[in-house]
Formats: sequence, C-alpha cells, structure tokens
Amino acid sequence: EGMRSIEHVKRFTTNGMATDQGKTSNLHGLAIAADMLGKEIPEVGLTTFRPPFTPVTYGAIVNHSRGKLFDPTRKTPMHGWEERHGAVFEDVGQWKRAWYYPQPGEDMHAAVNRECRTVRESAGLFDASTLGKIEVVGPDAAAFMELLYTNPWQRLDAGRCRYGIMLREDGFIYDDGVVGRLAHDRFHVTTTTGGAARVLHHMEDYLQTEFPNLSVWLTSVSEQWAVIAVQGPKSRDIIAPLVEGIDLSDEAMPHMSVREGTICGVPTRLFRMSFTGDRGFEVNVPADYGEAVWEALWAEAEKHGACAYGTEAMHVLRAEKGYIIVGQDTDGTVTPNDAGLDWAVGKKKTDFVGIRGLMRPDLVAPGRRQLVGLRTKEPKVVLEEGAQIVADPNQPIPMKMIGHVTSSYWSENCGRSIALAVVEGGRDRMGQTLYVPMPSGVIEVEVGGTVFYDEKGERLHG
Repeated sequence: EGMRSIEHVKRFTTNGMATDQGKTSNLHGLAIAADMLGKEIPEVGLTTFRPPFTPVTYGAIVNHSRGKLFDPTRKTPMHGWEERHGAVFEDVGQWKRAWYYPQPGEDMHAAVNRECRTVRESAGLFDASTLGKIEVVGPDAAAFMELLYTNPWQRLDAGRCRYGIMLREDGFIYDDGVVGRLAHDRFHVTTTTGGAARVLHHMEDYLQTEFPNLSVWLTSVSEQWAVIAVQGPKSRDIIAPLVEGIDLSDEAMPHMSVREGTICGVPTRLFRMSFTGDRGFEVNVPADYGEAVWEALWAEAEKHGACAYGTEAMHVLRAEKGYIIVGQDTDGTVTPNDAGLDWAVGKKKTDFVGIRGLMRPDLVAPGRRQLVGLRTKEPKVVLEEGAQIVADPNQPIPMKMIGHVTSSYWSENCGRSIALAVVEGGRDRMGQTLYVPMPSGVIEVEVGGTVFYDEKGERLHG
C-alpha cells in the first residue's frame, strides 16, 4: 500500500492504538515493518508512546482532590445556625443538609418522631435553600413554559402558583416543582435539589435548538435565594409579625399564591405552599440575609412551641400526604398517569415536550406499574425501601415480582408504618393483600390510596 513512514503504518494498521497504547504491540509492529523495509528498527523510527507506557501516579491525576477536597461541599446560608443547634447533617448531592435535630437523650427515630409531631401540632422551620430556582423571563415566558411542562400556564394569573411536571421526550417524569408567576413575563421556577443543573440545561437545550424563535431568558438563581419553609397550623402566626407589605389573610393570599414584600426589612418572595399538607409558607430572601431572617423567625417560632426539622421529617411528612419525590418514587420509567398525576397534564394542550411519548402503546397499556399506598397488616412493621412485592408468596422461585417499595417510614402522626410503592395495575388492586418476601419472613400488606393523613386536604387551608 506504499506506507513507509512508521506513523503512517501505525494509523493504517491501528497497531499500538489498543488499550496498551503501544507498550507491547509496537515492538512487534516495528520489527515487522523493519523486516519488510529491509532496515534496522532504529532506522524505521519510533511512534510516540502514551501512558501507561510511561506510568503516571494517581497522585498526579488526583492532585488536591482528596480528603475534604475530594468534592466541593456546598452549605446553605443557615448552615452555621444549624450546626450550633446540634443538627446532624446528611449529604444530598454536594449539599450538607440538616437531617434531624436530636435533643439530649434522643436517637434519630425519637428526634424525627418529635419533629413530625410538632410540625403537625404547631409548626416547624425547614431549610429549603437547596431547591433549584430558575427565573424564566421574557415576552414569550408563558409560551415557553407551556412547551416545557405538561401543565397549562398562559391563563395562570400573576401572583398565583402551580405544581409543574416536566417530562423527557419519551413521556417519563423528568422533574417537578412549584412555579410562581410573578408577572406577565416572569416566572420563578423551583426544581428538585438534585435536578437544578440538569433542568436548566434541559431548558437551555430546547430554547436554543427547538424554540429559538421565543424571546425568553433563563437565569439560575438557586444560590441567590435562601429559602425558609415555615410549615404547620401556626405558620402564619410565626411570620406575620415580621412581614410587611403583604396581606396574609386566606382571602388575600390563598394556598398556592406568591407575593412580594419585605420580611425583617429584607425583600422577600413569599410563597404560600406546602410540602407537608398543612398551612405553609416558603420565605425566599437574598442569601446574604438568610441566617438573620431564620433567627428572627426562630425567635417567633419558639413562642409557639415550634421546632426546626430536618430532611428525614420532611420525607415522612410529605409521604403522609402522598407527595412524590422525583428520583425516589419515580425511576425514569414512571409517567404522570403512573404516579396518579394526570390532573397536572393539560387536557387541551396540543404540544409539550413528551406529549408524543405519552401516546406510545406501551405507556397506555393496561397493567403498568402505578403508585399506591401500602399498609402493613402488622402496623409496627416498617417495610424496607426497595423491597420487592409479589402476589403469591408460595410460588416457586424465581417469583414474579409485580412491584417494589419506593418510600417507607414510621409515621408518628398516623401511629403506624406507611409506605408508597409502584405495583402492576396498582389502582385496580385497592383493598387487595399483597406480600413482601424478606429474609426474616413474608410481610402482608394491603393496597390503598397514597394519602395517609388528612385525606380531604382540609389542613392546607388552615
């Protein structure tokens, strides 16, 4: 073929381009080429050897990224206060989040039970600053939101909020969050903590490649706003002395609304919303003022016997109400219908990302795994998350698995264990007994609705 340069020989034959990068194969290749050219190997020349022919230490690659510097540690504006008040932290992505606040003599379960009970009876303060926050701004902001979310947005009034679901092209749930419309051309979008970056990238991708005709600007403001969730029956009493310029009455500020004003003299975007099922508010303030406003709210909270609560209590409280967490109760194969969220899909909408995916035959076929609630026959038994579910515990191994447990907790407010699960044809199995085989024995569960506490939702409105 006329290849006489050793560099040409290398590329023509791909010799020395495998995983060894020439450490062994080049020696044979050079010898063969020299023999065919009638030259000595040094005359033919050498190609450039690459690692691992010349070893590189892991230390040179890792450099300073080890120990405490292995991964960036992100802390919320309230982290110092939480440390001083004995919070135990857990890692959520790169964030340090308060997991629970044990009092003297309490283990984790006792602390979480107390926090859950206190939030329902009085109120609780929760650091929600890690939520992703994106501003969608521009004359076509509503049109863009219509295309990115399953919900309708054009007719949402300024000052109102809506729970939004975002899908992938294949029709599966990608992320969710509450969206507040601040003005005709401005939306404050919240995402899951873990979804903040990917949702922004998802939005930017579609804006630049699919909807470039829309006049919309996207800005990540996740770290610009500290968020203090004040949840529980006494939540309004706690924030009222500190808020100015906002009417907090039920008539003026109903559930799922947003107002702008001040709190402790600091600008705030105040959302009336809840992830616990009780009356609740989420106080957004510039991050630099987060800890100061938290301390002021805490001083008011103590007057009402409220508590600070962590992520574990948050998980229990939301599960009592059947509120899903994307990535826990969904796994990339769950549609809005599977999750019981058909109400969040605009019935008159003709286009949004994922609308065609939802029409695929396998996504509308009967027998899909659907989100349901599970109640163990023995109330004190708490199921393991991820445990498999079967219809017949006596069938020969391998048993047919018909679903799995997605969320499971002891609920102090319900006085029993509660669990969410995805089960084949779940909504058609209400009242049925299913089984969870575990190493210690088979656990009987009854299939029911996903709401375990305040089924009518009356507590949301106080």
